[in-house]
Amino acid sequence: MIRYWFAVLLLSFSLSGHAEARAFGLPDFTELVEENHPVVVNISTTRARGGAGPELPPGIEWPDIEGTPFGELFRKFFEEQERGNGERGGRRETPSSLGSGFIISDDGYILTNNHVVEGADEVFVRLHDRRQMPATVVGTDERSDVAVLKIEGENLPVAKIGASKQLKVGEWVLAIGSPFGFDHSVTAGIVSAKGRSLPRENYTPFIQTDVAINPGNSGGPLFDLEGNVVGVNSQIYSRSGGFMGLSFAIPIEVAMNVAGQLRENGRVSRGWLGVVIQEVTRELAESFGMERATGALVSQIVADSPAANSDIQVGDVIVEFNGDPVPTSSSLPPLVGLVLAGTDAEVTVLRNGEPVVLTVNIGELPGQEELARATGPGAEPESKASRVGVVVAEPDDTQREAAGVPEGGVIVTEIKQGGLADQAGVMPGDMVLMLGSDKVDSVVDFDRLVDALPAGTAVAMLVHRGANPLFLPLRLPE
Repeated sequence: MIRYWFAVLLLSFSLSGHAEARAFGLPDFTELVEENHPVVVNISTTRARGGAGPELPPGIEWPDIEGTPFGELFRKFFEEQERGNGERGGRRETPSSLGSGFIISDDGYILTNNHVVEGADEVFVRLHDRRQMPATVVGTDERSDVAVLKIEGENLPVAKIGASKQLKVGEWVLAIGSPFGFDHSVTAGIVSAKGRSLPRENYTPFIQTDVAINPGNSGGPLFDLEGNVVGVNSQIYSRSGGFMGLSFAIPIEVAMNVAGQLRENGRVSRGWLGVVIQEVTRELAESFGMERATGALVSQIVADSPAANSDIQVGDVIVEFNGDPVPTSSSLPPLVGLVLAGTDAEVTVLRNGEPVVLTVNIGELPGQEELARATGPGAEPESKASRVGVVVAEPDDTQREAAGVPEGGVIVTEIKQGGLADQAGVMPGDMVLMLGSDKVDSVVDFDRLVDALPAGTAVAMLVHRGANPLFLPLRLPE
């Protein structure tokens, strides 16, 4: 009898599992997947074989996975692809990457990652019904890692485009893709953070999630619980090539903006302000008379840029751009990038502790090489001031030419260990351009300004180090 009731109890738990999940707030993804998986496609590419082994997705090398289950999966996948593709026009080809994508128009436009199709000779798309067809690369954008493909079709299922701005940290999200070539794999998790800035990706405010994303998921959609696409899965943080709990997706607004420009113009234009910025630390906030550390601190204005033709000044802290708050320095580039070149933008800065509203006519972001030249090395002169533990001197012509600073400033020659400058992070070779809101034009200037610093306060020192201007906080004792 006891066994009977125990069996009945287990059965009741099993039958009520779905209801229990909902009672505890756990989402049921079955309907979402059933309705939206047809919009997801598998993407494979081929490249002319040059003697080397097949290429793996970014971040994975053959020595790292040789002899592992992952290595066997990739090897078998490539062998099957090669047998299927065979000889094309008398030229041996080999699969070079695999990834995912999703359909954004019923006539066959597809959104994916640039790195999925980069360098490919041929691109093939496999639909949910197993049809495989060649695709044309309409356009790619390396900066945002977005690519647009086109296949021949009509009345194709189309993804519902959502709004990543509505996402909240902690909200459930779901990914559908082809990790390691396994079509239409589903993984779920939560939004871990928003507005993440990654190295070399300043113009994309990534969505960070803990959704399991692996090689092959790249370019696939990230859904919210309503079945709307809110992001394009793009990158993972991994030391092994596999999932480690950190995944990054391109916000759908950014991806669709890029896709629209690629379809219309074949290229992407981004807004450009022309300032070099840095984070506002607690010490710098105090030195600028700010109640809290926020905004983007302007440490350099690029010559012949929109900012140079405006009233923006070095030392301004940008706190709003076109009405959107700028809580951190990494928040500014994506906001500027979305503005069309040639249009006016309203920029709110804090100057001497007071808000100032400025109007700037936004330019077009230059190419990476041109931008590197525009913000390249600058130099500074020298001076000495024992009060802050630094010795400085006037720079010579060679130092000025190397630094790109034709006049003004002083160069640091010695640092007193444990002194105020040492504590602030000043280094020999730094060129001092400003102290507080005052420019440093000579050694005499620097000594005068240092002597006038009030005790018990923090002051920002603008230095030029290598190719980068940098504000450093000097805290003077009582």
